[in-house]
Amino acid sequence: MSEISSSRPLPASPPPTRPSQVAEQALKLLQPLDGLLASGEAAKAEVIAVREAVAQSFQVLLKLTLANGSHATLQASSNQPLSQGSLLNVTALSDTRLAMVLQNAGAAALTKLDLDLLPVGTLIQGKVEAREQIAQLKAQQALFRVVVNLLNTPMAGSKLSLETPHALPVGSLLTAQVQGNQALSFLPLSSRLDQLEVSQQLLGQQNRQGSLEGLFKALHSVNGDALPEGLRNSVERLLGGLPEATQLSDAKGLAKALENSGMQLEAKLLGGHTGTLPQDLKANLLRLIGQLLPQLPGAAPLSAGAAGALAQALPAFARNTLGALGQGSSRQQALGFPLPSKLLQAMDEEVDLEALLKLAAAAVSRLQTHQLSSLAQTQMTPEGNLLTTWQMEVPMRNQEDLVPLQLKLQREEQAKQGKNEQQEMLWRVELAFDLAPLGPLQVQAQLAHGSLSGQLWAERSATAAMITGELDNLRERLLAAGLSVGALACRQGTPPQGPRTSLEQRWIDETA
Repeated sequence: MSEISSSRPLPASPPPTRPSQVAEQALKLLQPLDGLLASGEAAKAEVIAVREAVAQSFQVLLKLTLANGSHATLQASSNQPLSQGSLLNVTALSDTRLAMVLQNAGAAALTKLDLDLLPVGTLIQGKVEAREQIAQLKAQQALFRVVVNLLNTPMAGSKLSLETPHALPVGSLLTAQVQGNQALSFLPLSSRLDQLEVSQQLLGQQNRQGSLEGLFKALHSVNGDALPEGLRNSVERLLGGLPEATQLSDAKGLAKALENSGMQLEAKLLGGHTGTLPQDLKANLLRLIGQLLPQLPGAAPLSAGAAGALAQALPAFARNTLGALGQGSSRQQALGFPLPSKLLQAMDEEVDLEALLKLAAAAVSRLQTHQLSSLAQTQMTPEGNLLTTWQMEVPMRNQEDLVPLQLKLQREEQAKQGKNEQQEMLWRVELAFDLAPLGPLQVQAQLAHGSLSGQLWAERSATAAMITGELDNLRERLLAAGLSVGALACRQGTPPQGPRTSLEQRWIDETA
């Protein structure tokens, strides 16, 4: 399907047809009329079969209904891809040519959108039902009228009349965003292909990733004094940059930890903001890998250029290093939250440099899985709301332990219901961590219309009972912070993992 930069509904009255247009809309009969229609005489016809002969040339079988009520079948060729079942008004130009106009191609279709029903920003989807050329523009470019049947929103089933310079195939699917009462911005096919690429990359990273705690436990078991100086410095910088758990209870400390989680490493590099790279988790992991590679038997030291390109080559490198681990993983598992624990090596085994390299590469893939999952979950909802997702993992120090904190933030920009209404923001926060002595915990909170509500899940019954007893204290502290508080609850177990609500798009339309 061709990409469309913009398109708008046609005015209610189409421009008058010029002789050059009639020729473009003419049907060439494959056998003469033999007196069925006199020159200038009109009739109605139905397309009962269509077959593409050569590029931009189609053979159609017409059922002709004459003025006296009798029927006849004609074969003709057309330069337009008429759809089966289309109703036509035809006029005889000669014994072998018919002028053709689609019946009600735009008469019953909308020529203006009601912004109270479809506010600006609403995502609409439709199927092309008819197309006809209405003008010949400069540089041999044509202008087409397209009738689209809406498939979603409260106006599903309505028809929309558009004009576009693109010859959209009959039967193809379109996705567009409302820009005004007579303006639509169509979602380019390349954007949907980008999402498909994200999904494919997500599966690969999910298969290669390993839990962060596996790497950190291995680093603690290694004798630092036996390591080369450069490698030892990289290990110390990685471990020294991890925040304390108490720092995450402070707004500034939490913001700093999220900034250094590796989530924005690529954006920092592209923007030239390298001042925080010494504290960035992903940058430190890549630096560790760069120090480990030359220490392996048969490995040549990395040049400055090769070290700089390591980040770009890491996905392929990790694939070769880790092999075919976890091939049974699915896209749904990769999009699940939290990511499950995945240890690549038992901790009672001796940890050598090669094992450290595998664990470090798996840790980078773990962070990249979070990044790709964020992209895959950033989308338009069926209601036309923009949903933006940030998912990451922050290792934190809890006394002598290193505890990975998984965090997902989602912001949903709700579409306006009316012209004068303000756009509402809905925020969702999910946390997952295993903090001694509480055990595994998950938190789900939502902030909407100024009110905060939340639910906590504890796998241990004693922890669930303790948290339930502290909910009133939590409510008081939230109120003191200036928040309006809704329902708060704690349950034993884990959140249900039912079908996830997401916008599923078709990447390839077999009818296009």
